[in-house]
Amino acid sequence: MDFYAIIPARNEERNIAAVIDKTKKFCASKRIIVVDDGSKDNTAAQARKQGVTVLRHIINLGKGGALRTGSLYAHKKGAEAFIYMDSDGQHNPEDIPRLLSELKNNDIVFTYRDRASTHMPTVKKFGNSFINRTMRILFHINVRDTQCGYKAMTRKAYERLGLISNDYSIESEIVAKTGKYKLKFSQLPIKTIYADRYKGTTVFDGINIVMKMLWWKVGR
Repeated sequence: MDFYAIIPARNEERNIAAVIDKTKKFCASKRIIVVDDGSKDNTAAQARKQGVTVLRHIINLGKGGALRTGSLYAHKKGAEAFIYMDSDGQHNPEDIPRLLSELKNNDIVFTYRDRASTHMPTVKKFGNSFINRTMRILFHINVRDTQCGYKAMTRKAYERLGLISNDYSIESEIVAKTGKYKLKFSQLPIKTIYADRYKGTTVFDGINIVMKMLWWKVGR
């Protein structure tokens, strides 16, 4: 399957080279897209040294904006599938073959984290559980970890979703529209490591995500 790996990154100069190096074992360099989302460090320079495609936002647009930029580029290049993964080393590129294999019979493949082994911060556990339950109620879709950024989707699914989010709510938008449009999906367990307890969604982000879920429910 002709797939592209899309990696949104912001201020990840310490991690991005290692993430790219591991990803290269499963994806050609020209099909690895790093979207530098307004970094204030040398993230873009470190990524370019690895010989991958680097797209750069002059200002920070948010994770959703970075994913959309990378997806649009890959789509124009004729990608048949998209792999999304984080730039901080949380996700193991060795799982890429598993996602692609599962994608053969699905529109989207979600992943879920083993919370017991990854020491997920308590506030994240509570927030994610609340969002998961709200998602089930509103969109009748049971995804075990709606906020996990490691996922795969086909070109057809990408075109159907019509993503619009710029911030962290991009993860919930993907799940909500998967349920709304009744796309076929599966879920795979993964292991992740939290190197930074304070990185990622905040309580405010969680409230914002729930409010947007209500909007997606009533919107066309």
